Amino acid sequence: METVNNGLNSSLYWQPESAAVEDNSNQTLSQEDFFSLLTEQLANQDPTKPVDNDQMVAQMTSFTMADGIEQLNSKFSDFATSMTSNQALQASSLIGQQVLLQGDIGYVASEGQGVSGVIIAEQSVKGLEITIENEIGEVVKTINAGTQTAGNVEFNWDGTDASGNAMPAGNYVVRAQGEVGGESIVVPTAINRHVDSVSLAASSQGIILNLDGDVSVTLKDVIQIGG
Repeated sequence: METVNNGLNSSLYWQPESAAVEDNSNQTLSQEDFFSLLTEQLANQDPTKPVDNDQMVAQMTSFTMADGIEQLNSKFSDFATSMTSNQALQASSLIGQQVLLQGDIGYVASEGQGVSGVIIAEQSVKGLEITIENEIGEVVKTINAGTQTAGNVEFNWDGTDASGNAMPAGNYVVRAQGEVGGESIVVPTAINRHVDSVSLAASSQGIILNLDGDVSVTLKDVIQIGG
């Protein structure tokens, strides 16, 4: 049984007509369409009030500008797609590489692997001391680097504790502190991380590097490649 509303069969109601659009080609005026319209305009103009030359030139100029802008937008879209593809191809070469990132978290993928990076000293530091802490905050090793001049001070922890025992896999915090001008300060660090894979994200994010330890960063966060 068919559904009825107020006693009337709904299929008998007037149905609005809809025109199907086959494709997008009919939705845009081409240069040929413009000149066809211009010809019709000239053919049907009032003989006593012909189209002013300046007005005709203005119409042609407006159409030319609109057509040029549309083509330019199309070219830029193709260019952006090409740039993104090239970036993805270049970034894929980073898989398996080490990248240097500012921060203090290092990841040990297997027992005794170790962590490397740099201490970012903006000025000379006396008594520079680097400590390695495990995930629960315990200091497993201390590295005395002495006095260092301004610049990037490289360090390499061998993945063992103070007794020479290999430490298990996991995240480790690298802290650095020293004395500048008679005051004890914390010195920023940058850590080398291994790139496992590369992802192509939204245009606002660009290339995403997936690092060991389930960490993801953008390509612009990388300070140095290799090391």
